[in-house]
Amino acid sequence: MSVPQTSAGRYRHVRVLAQGGMATVELAHDFELDRPVALKRLAENLAANDEFKHRFLREARLAARLSHPNIVAVYDVGEEGGRPCIVMEYVEGETLSDLLRRRGRLEPAEAVGLALQACSGLETAHQAGLVHRDIKPQNLLLTPEATLKIADFGIARSLDGTQLTEAGTVLGTAAYLAPEQAAGEPVTAAADVYALGAVLYELLTGRPPYVGETLAELFAEQGRGAIAPVRELAPGVPASLEDAVMRALARDPAYRPESAAAFAGELGVAPTAVTELHRAAAPTKPMRRVRSSWGRSPAAMRGPRWALLIAAALAAAVLVVVLSVSLGGGSKAPAKPAAPPFTSGRPAQQAHAFASWFRDHAAGG
Repeated sequence: MSVPQTSAGRYRHVRVLAQGGMATVELAHDFELDRPVALKRLAENLAANDEFKHRFLREARLAARLSHPNIVAVYDVGEEGGRPCIVMEYVEGETLSDLLRRRGRLEPAEAVGLALQACSGLETAHQAGLVHRDIKPQNLLLTPEATLKIADFGIARSLDGTQLTEAGTVLGTAAYLAPEQAAGEPVTAAADVYALGAVLYELLTGRPPYVGETLAELFAEQGRGAIAPVRELAPGVPASLEDAVMRALARDPAYRPESAAAFAGELGVAPTAVTELHRAAAPTKPMRRVRSSWGRSPAAMRGPRWALLIAAALAAAVLVVVLSVSLGGGSKAPAKPAAPPFTSGRPAQQAHAFASWFRDHAAGG
């Protein structure tokens, strides 16, 4: 496929949208389908480099495998004048970087709504075996309808082990790099969870968790663990939301949410529903407190009050059984009491079930 700029071809150049060190993105009009599209062309100085050209085309093949409302769609790929070109969905709107410049920081409900949409797109990519590796505000686009779309899978790495960069090369923006990625270690979906945690931190506080612009500065800050608590910079953020963000920013990937869906769950939405999120929305159920020790699982972090209630009910149940046996006095074995219930509901439901059982069996029946 060629991508001419003249009106005689399928695509006509309209204007430049963005220009970076690796590629230029232009707005064009697709005459065949009568719609605007975004054309991404590899920079001229890189087009002669087979490694860069291969990586650029690999981006199109990887991204074209993904179909999700929170991911920028790839329509076609071709070459013009020796320069590879990708035809993508044109997203009218702004980046989260633009949004932050305008507003400084966002209210918690709005920030969480955007993060949930990003989780939805990332979960689809991760399920397809892809890691984005460059999640940052500049690569998160926001439409006028408040739909978030993830752009630029150009440095994605397939989870099947295919390395798209030369040995020792670290890609990504320093402020959002997971520690293992900055160190050049193997990268998994946990790196995207970290980067999204860094983006959410910035949406809530107005600044990224680390301000180092170089890898050396980033290593130094990460080594000191110098992350200011979210609520120190934004007191209005709920403590449970702060804990979820800080867990996503754990240095050890094992202490982060195990997936983008799990991160969404900690932000207040059941993981099974994350792929159904297409629009920004406030959490649909109360957010769960996650202690900032990071090494403890969410299941182990529930408050002790209901645990004490349940333990007391169990102790009472055991006492009833012991008394019924000791006071029976006859040679006939007493009837085996009904076992106390073990429900799988919330702690309050479990405590209620134990209380009902205790009331029915307290007489030793």
